[in-house]
Amino acid sequence: MAAVQWDPFEEIERDVRAMVVDPRWADVPAPTQAQAMAARLLLTADGGCWLFGAHARWYRHDRTEGLWHLSAPPADPLVRAGARPLHPAPAIPEHLLPAAADFAFDRGSTQAFVGPDVPRGLTDRMRVLLDVARAGGEEGYPFVTGPLGEMFHPDVTAPVAAMWGTVMWCAYAPAFDGNEVLLSMFGEFLARPLPGDDWVRWLPPTPLDALTALYTGRLARGVGPAVRVAGQVADTARVLLADPRFAPRAAALLAMVEPLRTRPWHDHPAGDAEAVRRAWLARCPAHLRGAVLAETSPGEHFRHALYDMVGALSFVRAHGADPRAVAASLLAADVHAVAPAVAPQLYPWLDAELRRAYYVALADPVHPLRGCWPRDGEPPAALRPPDRGSAAALLGAGYATGLAWCRLTGTAPPARGFPTSSATVTCLIHERDDPRPGVTGTSSEWIGHT
Repeated sequence: MAAVQWDPFEEIERDVRAMVVDPRWADVPAPTQAQAMAARLLLTADGGCWLFGAHARWYRHDRTEGLWHLSAPPADPLVRAGARPLHPAPAIPEHLLPAAADFAFDRGSTQAFVGPDVPRGLTDRMRVLLDVARAGGEEGYPFVTGPLGEMFHPDVTAPVAAMWGTVMWCAYAPAFDGNEVLLSMFGEFLARPLPGDDWVRWLPPTPLDALTALYTGRLARGVGPAVRVAGQVADTARVLLADPRFAPRAAALLAMVEPLRTRPWHDHPAGDAEAVRRAWLARCPAHLRGAVLAETSPGEHFRHALYDMVGALSFVRAHGADPRAVAASLLAADVHAVAPAVAPQLYPWLDAELRRAYYVALADPVHPLRGCWPRDGEPPAALRPPDRGSAAALLGAGYATGLAWCRLTGTAPPARGFPTSSATVTCLIHERDDPRPGVTGTSSEWIGHT
């Protein structure tokens, strides 16, 4: 039997977790915490200095710039096994020191909603909520206002829009199977086709201010209508907790909105939608702050999405490829196709190694990393995930990364998806629907074509 290879990265993760979840850690002064973390840094043979810190994730130190970058750790077992303690250690910024809340955050799943369907039990519960929302009555009026206003027919009430906005805000990566029941139940309310094609609806991210605008629009008419919208958001988020692709953001939204049921006056002093948005984010508990990074720090959100993408590409190790380099190449492929002029804006958010891979994939048409790019809408053979779950995870992480860099650079997401995500769909087309006994299928005609 082959000997089990020692992995210093795994050892440091276990050690740091045990140290930080100890209740005494919170009482240790920051300089002492930094000293303890410095003793747990790793140095790899390529000169990389690695810290397992805030958000329970790894950071790489750039000695040239003197900066730390969120960066997925090396995947090669030999590189990992060769890591050694680092002395002397570079300074560790206080904001990178881990806290117990970092290890309490469940990141859920990176899978898109193409391949694995939303569970039948969840959609059934959503349909019940939608029936209540459409009943509306006087409290549903005036109709939908704010960023969601253009999505719906003029006679659609705010609680219905609140449900849709909640689903889209909570989705890790809102790329949905064109026949997804969770979308089709809203079809009669939507005023225009959703972006995408017969296979996938590539939906843009819904910002939190779309929900706060609905709430403040009702608040101007009285506490009752506002509380009803807030309650609809909370009830929808509670149902979405059952699916790990929604769960982290659903938990954060529930924590932000649920207090309004017992204290409906809570946000009255805030006034406008942006002030209410800030008030909601302030109520997000520390252990769920990772779920709202898109709202609080688009740059950090991009880094975390790219980190997820590297994880979703772990299967390329079987072909001798480096998931980090492949992720940088796929990022370059999407940027090159969608908005090449914004490419330089992403450099500051990448560590030195990723930055080099991203640069050469963009600049050199004959570089081997270009071999990762889709050809004729298909991924290269080495980038075809080995199973359905891996394909859904790569599709979700890739789409989330695309939406993140678009948000960071002010770029409009493409209506038919990013090239790399669209290529991944070809790995799922023939098995994208979960079997549902007694259900013959759902037509996508309601949603139209773009």
